[in-house]
Amino acid sequence: MKFDVLTLFPEMFEPMKQSVIGRAIGKGLLEVNLINIRDFSKDKHKKVDDTVYGGGAGMLIKPDVVYDAYNSVKSEKSKVIFLSPQGKKLCQDKVEELAKSEEHLILLCGHYEGIDQRVIDKIVDEEISIGDYVLTGGEIPAMVLIDSVSRYIEGVITEDSTSEESFSGEGLLEYPQYTRPEEFEGIKVPEVLQSGHHENINKWRRREAIRITYQKRPDLLEKVNLTDEEKKFIEELENKG
Repeated sequence: MKFDVLTLFPEMFEPMKQSVIGRAIGKGLLEVNLINIRDFSKDKHKKVDDTVYGGGAGMLIKPDVVYDAYNSVKSEKSKVIFLSPQGKKLCQDKVEELAKSEEHLILLCGHYEGIDQRVIDKIVDEEISIGDYVLTGGEIPAMVLIDSVSRYIEGVITEDSTSEESFSGEGLLEYPQYTRPEEFEGIKVPEVLQSGHHENINKWRRREAIRITYQKRPDLLEKVNLTDEEKKFIEELENKG
């Protein structure tokens, strides 16, 4: 998977060189290129913004510099995503869809008061938001998208890690997990996890995933295929208040 990021602040992406993403880049599983929009300014002072037609606060990024930056990396297989609070909210289904269907993503990061609408209309295929709030720029959302999508690229992490985590599979939140020591601050690891009985362990994990999803995100249970026994378990949770 290739990511080309159009940004005014490439230095903000230094953390992406660390941990899992950094190792995947080192192995050649991912390619993350940072394209400084300012490099395409024809102004001697490298100015990239100007005042808004019709008046208004702040400055707007000019269309020509964005378009030239885009043209420097576009390909037949590229898809342009504009990180914007006006976009559709990023969710697990979209993350997995992008990982499976795309080979080259161009991520456009806005800043200041935004970007001239003409270049957005001309080059952007999709707008994506990471939540219903406004940030100072699109760099952090771009990092969120790269991180979440990259985890579903073959070889970046183990398949078991992605198949059992929250929001994957049926959409249940992840069950609680434990490691040594066996007892911490008077709290012991559940006995079933030490039993070695894999069937019972899987049943316990499924039940705990349902319990946690009910407590934290009950809306997700509407899409889960529950057995009669599991439905009864949820009723018991409801009765407990």
